[in-house]
Amino acid sequence: MNVEYINPFLSSMLNVMSTMAQMELTPEKPRLKKNEIALGDVSGLIGMVSEQAKGSLSITFEAGLALATMKKMVGEAPDEVNEEIIDLVGEITNMVTGGAKRMLSEKGIEFDMATPIVVSGADHSIHHKAKGPIVIIPLKNELGRAYIEFSFDE
Repeated sequence: MNVEYINPFLSSMLNVMSTMAQMELTPEKPRLKKNEIALGDVSGLIGMVSEQAKGSLSITFEAGLALATMKKMVGEAPDEVNEEIIDLVGEITNMVTGGAKRMLSEKGIEFDMATPIVVSGADHSIHHKAKGPIVIIPLKNELGRAYIEFSFDE
């Protein structure tokens, strides 16, 4: 997998969480993911296509971090994952991909991106649109974890 694609998404995720929610996330060691089961409670998934590659990105939040993110961004949050949290994760996914798309464009890599799909619930599945391996990077915060996943055709 091309690290040239991954770094802009990771950088954009850290930037969105820092600027929009005043939350710092610490990336942990990337690893290969062996199945489609999400490690968190609510996930945004977006497909991407360019002349150079086809792939997808997902951002998964544990419920506690998703609720804390909403509270920091809008001043209040529900007690559990609901439609508002699902919308928030979809919007964060859009912001992250938009930021990454700008960074990649500066390197001459143009991606078309679909509208994010948001899935929630314990042990939900994330079906990446690419044939390549799935790389997952855990992101930790004292309020919970998020996970960013990438898969691109090889």
